[in-house]
Amino acid sequence: MTSSDTTTRAEEPMFSLTHGRERGYHRAAVDTFLAAARQAFEGAGDDLTAADVRVASFPLVKGGYAVAEVDAALARVEDALAARERERVVRRQGAGAWVEQARADAQEILDHLARPAKHRFARTGMLAFGYRIDEVDHVSSRIVRYLRDGEPLTAEQLRSAAFRMQRGGYREEQVDALLDAAVDVILAVR
Repeated sequence: MTSSDTTTRAEEPMFSLTHGRERGYHRAAVDTFLAAARQAFEGAGDDLTAADVRVASFPLVKGGYAVAEVDAALARVEDALAARERERVVRRQGAGAWVEQARADAQEILDHLARPAKHRFARTGMLAFGYRIDEVDHVSSRIVRYLRDGEPLTAEQLRSAAFRMQRGGYREEQVDALLDAAVDVILAVR
């Protein structure tokens, strides 16, 4: 075996690569982020949280990593970090404190979503694009049914929620923040 053979094996991509015109996540950016996540998790450091993983983004390039594969890996990392965060809080403050915080967060989400349909979030101007109101309201209703009635809903379903755009739609940052909060609650009560 030559040194070039070992170099090739060491440089094999972690995920499938895109081909042709299809774009994927920038390989070096993903590799760097996942290496930092592994180091933070194995070193038991607090410098990377589940929320940090959820908001991670990478440039799209030709020949990049397959988006779905990376997103699935990031979801597993987020779940592991959330479980570790829960364990630490329970150890320090007790399970009651963790449950009470999850309840308070869930109530805050329910209070926000109690607003009438088509008025649950701030809207963009008529010439600006935002998330489609009917699609966001549909997902919002599913969140309410999960929190209030216990209907099944997974963190992955919320992570993969995608909305088309419309003029005068809901402001993206508000919707995204609420979805993130709902994912936090789902991970907290797993």
